[in-house]
Amino acid sequence: MSKKINLSLHIENWQLKKPFRITGHSYDSWDIVVVELSTDNIQARGEARGVRYLGENKESLIRQIEQAAHLIEGGVSRTQLLDLMPPGGARNAIDCALWDMEAKLAGQTIWELTNIEPTSVDTAFTIGIEETPELMALSATDASAYPILKIKLDGKQPVERLKAIRRARPDARLIIDANQGWTFSQLIEVMPALVELRVEMIEQPLPRNADSELEGYNSPIPIYADESCQHRGEFADAEKRYQGINIKLDKTGGLTEALLLAELAKKRGVEVMVGGMGGTSLTMAPSFVLAQLGDIADLDGPLLLKHDSGIKFDYNAEKMSLPHIFNLWCL
Repeated sequence: MSKKINLSLHIENWQLKKPFRITGHSYDSWDIVVVELSTDNIQARGEARGVRYLGENKESLIRQIEQAAHLIEGGVSRTQLLDLMPPGGARNAIDCALWDMEAKLAGQTIWELTNIEPTSVDTAFTIGIEETPELMALSATDASAYPILKIKLDGKQPVERLKAIRRARPDARLIIDANQGWTFSQLIEVMPALVELRVEMIEQPLPRNADSELEGYNSPIPIYADESCQHRGEFADAEKRYQGINIKLDKTGGLTEALLLAELAKKRGVEVMVGGMGGTSLTMAPSFVLAQLGDIADLDGPLLLKHDSGIKFDYNAEKMSLPHIFNLWCL
């Protein structure tokens, strides 16, 4: 990119409708780092939250972006950025802004740049951890409009919680996410119940860097890596242990690496889920592009917010569709 680029950044705080709990953490709001690039009369944006369990936060993202600002303003390309910055939220925000800028300078959409045909995406709706199984069942009932539920679990009463949800929602397709909260022995112990409860997928049951016992395990339910597969550099180990991977742009460090990882997974016969760390419709926009290549999506972040960004995705039950006003990112 030969034009002079100006970079600015700021932090936005987006309040959630209710506290959102996963293994070992609870959120009342999401802090989002926003990168804005401008040249001539064109403005481009990219957003990121970072990877909390790898030590990233809004302050660390800001530091990284500020350190790389001279590269961006000097016209570095997206592919060059892969070698100049590590994977993570900072590179994600910059990479997505560069895609937006590239498309607008060319007078094209992201679909034309990537040769991907856009269509609506089926997304799961996430049920966070609550104090009791009954409260989780109530949340599942409240989400009756959504046929695919992603259930967050930890090591406390996982089967009891799932049974309560299944009683409340016998119609729902269930996938579960333990966020590294189980041991291998616990996984084996609860597996018969998971099969009986018609769980369709298990995401990251064991801790990152402590999941080697999955290698050679013939699971009756597909197991997907999340924390255990950040980018292409971690794919070789992941494909030995998992049937699928959850690709998130904050982990890969942007859409550029995410597209390459999805291509690699497809070639190797590994299923692809497209998720996110939460955020607004603008945060989800690049992931929506990637989701066209996935087998399943978890892009309900905007539905968990009290208020979304100005231009929003259309959500109709599990269907996530492009906004009627085509001015969201470079879609």
